[in-house]
Formats: sequence, structure tokens, C-alpha cells
Amino acid sequence: MFTTSLPKSSYPDSSIDLFEAVERLKQELNAVILAHYYQEPDIQDVADYIGDSLGLSQKAATTDADVIVFAGVHFMAETAKILNPEKQVLLPDLDAGCSLADTCPPDAFAAFKAAHPNHLVVSYINCSAAIKAMSDIICTSSNAVKLIQQIPAEQPIIFAPDRNLGRYVMAQTGRDMVLWQGSCIVHETFSEKKLVQLQMEYPTAEVIAHPECEEPVLQRAHFIGSTTALLNYAKQSQTQQFIVVTESGIIHQMQKQLPHKFFIPAPPMNQCACNECPHMRLNTLEKLHQAMIHRRPEIVLPEDVRQAALRPIQRMLEMS
Repeated sequence: MFTTSLPKSSYPDSSIDLFEAVERLKQELNAVILAHYYQEPDIQDVADYIGDSLGLSQKAATTDADVIVFAGVHFMAETAKILNPEKQVLLPDLDAGCSLADTCPPDAFAAFKAAHPNHLVVSYINCSAAIKAMSDIICTSSNAVKLIQQIPAEQPIIFAPDRNLGRYVMAQTGRDMVLWQGSCIVHETFSEKKLVQLQMEYPTAEVIAHPECEEPVLQRAHFIGSTTALLNYAKQSQTQQFIVVTESGIIHQMQKQLPHKFFIPAPPMNQCACNECPHMRLNTLEKLHQAMIHRRPEIVLPEDVRQAALRPIQRMLEMS
């Protein structure tokens, strides 16, 4: 459950230097700003730490800040609160949800789990606290293969909520798993046809893709990995051009860290900006600033849910 969001009238005027104001507030509040790679460039530039879901979880688990400002979506901020019950966790916009998490309602998943007794539940971190509380192990796209490989071969597994990541993990590990049929609206919009057209236009470019993409797109990729893994691969590769098949926010970091290389965002199936997550982009620097001033919206979780969700996250951190 969440607190109410800020009234529109409380947003600042454009005369304020928000970068300086946010820096002052970080000192005053003993606050840390954690931002996902898919956030807008301004937020990435004020963040203390930028990462993917695994890195952000690890950072949230070890921070000594009193206030965590989580520039991401609500399941990420929930994870920070699960790991830090004594700290205040702020989310700039409460409407910053997740299309993948929304495909896995708790009641329906509880029934699905009951229909598959004796199955170990491995849930992708892109799910609600309620789903985490029903899970045995949480994983991320960075560590899913590694974690599944540690589970005894005779143990049946439910993998939720992303079917595309689940299929990828099955292919990499040879494990048969029962998949919940959820998906991410951004990663499912990428078109194989348009990807082929881009490859013809940039014949020397390598295709790097997130495993949440559908199988025909992944088959075209030179490298498949988490958001951080895509960035690291671009650093290590001798290639100078990359077609990036994930949410386009990561390209800001790629261009900052590798200014001599050229990154092409993969297009979706139509001409919309569908390679940008509409939920991630709800957060803005203005909203982040206001959240720090007013100390809300704040993430609040029932203690029984938090404790139940904590166990599978701790297991992930121990196994990673």
C-alpha cells in the first residue's frame, strides 16, 4: 500500500536549479538516490547509484542512508523497503508501476501455485511484494540462470511472472519449468522485421538484447544479457556500433561511458515511443525534488508481507 501523491500545485517553478537543490537535500536528509538505467537522463545524472534490478537490490541492502529515494518503479521501491524496514523509502511518482508485475495478480497466482504442489517458486524480481511473499527464491535477469542451476534437477519449478525470461532460462539451463504467462509491454514490442531492417542499414553493428524480449528477436542477437551486462559487453567488445534491444534509457549511460561508440535504439513494431517504458518515465527530476522536500510519497508495507517477501530476496542475495 502507498501514501497519496503530491498535489500538482506543489511542483516548483522553472527558476529553481534542481540539480543543486537535490544535492542540498541529499545532505540534509542523509538520503541516497538509487536510479534504474531506464530513468530519464536528468535523474541518472543526480543519482548516487545507477543499476539494474540486482545491483539496486544489493545497494539497497547495504546503504547507511536514512532516506532512500528510489527512482524506478514501485516493485523496486518495495524491494528497498523490504530490505530496509527502518528507513524511509520514497518513490517520486506512485503511478510508476510495471506492466509485467501487473500481469501477475496475487489471487490468481495463489491459485496457480496451489495447482502445482511441491513446486519451488522462483519469481523474477519484477513482481509485487505480495508475489514475492509467495515465492521461495527471487531472481533477476542478471542471476536467473545461475540460480536455477543451483536447484537440484529433481525439484520441479514454477517460474514467474515473465514467460520470455523463463523460456530463455530454460534454454540456457536445460531445465523444464512451469511458466506463468506474464510479459513486459516494452520488450514485447520489438519487431524482428524492423530489427532485420536495422541490421541491413548498419551491417557492422552487433545486436545486444535483454532476455525479456521474445524468442525471434533473441535469435538475432549477438549478445543477450541484463541491462548491466549489455553495458559491460559494449565496453569489452571491439565493435563500434550496437543495436540496443531494450528500454532506450540505458543508451544515456552507454553514450556517457563510451562516447566513441555508436548506439542505435531498436525500434518497436510501429512508430510510437514504445521502446520507452511509460511507467519508468513518469518519474521526473521535479517530482524527485518534491518527494525529498515533502518526504512523500512514501512506500509502506504490512509487516507480515514484508517479512514473508524478505526471505526469498535474502536467499537470492546469498546465492548470487
